[in-house]
Amino acid sequence: MRTRFTALLLFGCLSAVQAQQPVQPAAPPPQDAPAAKPPVSPEMRGDIYMARRMYREAIDVYRSIQPPSAVILNKIGIAYQQLGDLRSAKKMYERAIKLNKKYPEAINNLGTVHYARKSYRRAVSQYKKALAINPDSASIYSNLGTAYFARRDYRRALECYEKAISLDPDVFERRGTSGVLLQERSVEQRAKFHYYLAKVYAKYGRNDLALFYIRKSLEEGFKEKKRYLEEDEFAEIRKLPEFEELMKIEPRVL
Repeated sequence: MRTRFTALLLFGCLSAVQAQQPVQPAAPPPQDAPAAKPPVSPEMRGDIYMARRMYREAIDVYRSIQPPSAVILNKIGIAYQQLGDLRSAKKMYERAIKLNKKYPEAINNLGTVHYARKSYRRAVSQYKKALAINPDSASIYSNLGTAYFARRDYRRALECYEKAISLDPDVFERRGTSGVLLQERSVEQRAKFHYYLAKVYAKYGRNDLALFYIRKSLEEGFKEKKRYLEEDEFAEIRKLPEFEELMKIEPRVL
């Protein structure tokens, strides 16, 4: 910033007065330069690709991180599983567990590979191992319940679903890529599965979700409608006008 100097000359009769420099106003402080954005780490780039469902790109970025941690190996496994490559996913989860034997997320995800291969007994075993390390995981309890459901062990399945919802009331409504959470699309007997979800939600007073899953169960062929009319868990639901409308739905023939 240029500084302007003004000479002020005062003349007297007998002598000249020396010129003086006026006081300059204070210069404004320099503006702060824009803060430099922190560099994006390879792991963050991989996470961004995962969020965008660009799984192959995520795998390439994660693999560039050497040596890989158990967390990175687990993320690579998730990416492979999203691509349907169960063999590679299983390998990554096992490597992650080898590095950290108490890593419940990787143990759980290994269970989902067994589940996808219809090895439900092995899936149950893995989920139990994961819960022994992290007993407060709603998602692992929901996975364990789904594995029991696939084995037609409906009593244990219902117990696990109740525990999952007690830990996280919205566990079955979540979607994400941080872990492989088995949702209702993984279950063959959809109608009965939705009946059990309706029963659990009704027990916990989540009438909106109970009604939602009652509708889904009937639309997908649940033939035991009388359970909704007789079981104690649905006593409060039966008082709602929406329930009367649902009872008019005829189960779809499968």
